[in-house]
Amino acid sequence: MDAKMYPIIMVLVCALVTALLRLLPFFVFSGKRKTPEIINYLGRVLPYAIMGMLVVYCLKGMSFAESPFGIPEIIASAVVVLLHVFKGNTLLSICAGTIVYMVFVQVIF
Repeated sequence: MDAKMYPIIMVLVCALVTALLRLLPFFVFSGKRKTPEIINYLGRVLPYAIMGMLVVYCLKGMSFAESPFGIPEIIASAVVVLLHVFKGNTLLSICAGTIVYMVFVQVIF
């Protein structure tokens, strides 16, 4: 196999598998069959659990003992929370928090 084709094939296979995994629930739970209650329950609770895990993962390396003392993480987290409370737009909140954090880490600290 040509070395230039390998990454292209890899991306295409990953895209195909991702699309199939996202379409699978529509085929399994479509039409006449009622969605099982456990699936409905997981659909309600998993988004909050995943967000909680992401917050823990993002803040696990924060250190109050050495410079910059967690200041970029705290300010970026506050920006995310405040924007989400006042605007209610998840994408805006996450993008703004990421930009604020990167500016602090790359430019200020």
